[in-house]
Amino acid sequence: MSSDNEIRNQIRQQRCAISDEQRNSATCQLTTHLSTSSLFKNSQHIAFYLPNDGEIDLTPLISIAWAYKKQCYLPVLGLRNSRKMWFAPFNPDTILIENRFSIPEPQHKRSDRLFKAQSLDMILMPLVAFDKEGHRLGMGGGFYDRTLQFMLQRQHWLKPHLIGTAYQFQQVPQLKKQSWDIPLHRIATEDGLQRFE
Repeated sequence: MSSDNEIRNQIRQQRCAISDEQRNSATCQLTTHLSTSSLFKNSQHIAFYLPNDGEIDLTPLISIAWAYKKQCYLPVLGLRNSRKMWFAPFNPDTILIENRFSIPEPQHKRSDRLFKAQSLDMILMPLVAFDKEGHRLGMGGGFYDRTLQFMLQRQHWLKPHLIGTAYQFQQVPQLKKQSWDIPLHRIATEDGLQRFE
């Protein structure tokens, strides 16, 4: 089995190398699959992300969510020594600034209300790779895993629903599972939605 870093390097290179035509086609198909799903239609509070490093683009889906009057959020990083995230409201008028990883996030003040993952219905999560059991390989910072640790303590699943979003070629045969990993409930790619048990 390849190491996590080998998988990251290989798939990130592959992801950045796809053509604009392939990227636009995959984005359009993924948007259709998600926007027509009952899961999306029944979720009112949804966390998205803005594409970085060749990630599949969710901005068309965000526009649909706004049209449906859904409450949209983007992740914001905590203080420099924190490895957790919160979620800030995101609407067409939101001012974005780059965080310490040069990823745009909503500008906010300490007095602004930020939301915990527990208050959301759905979180759409970026990833570098995924496998058939719903394990997710991210960029290695562990922000989502730390933010979602509370889900490991639950006896019964409530919310949020965790959906990884990716290109289909980002699926790998198997990823090493760590004790702190938070598995996905579903994966959405240009090929459709896949549910994990």
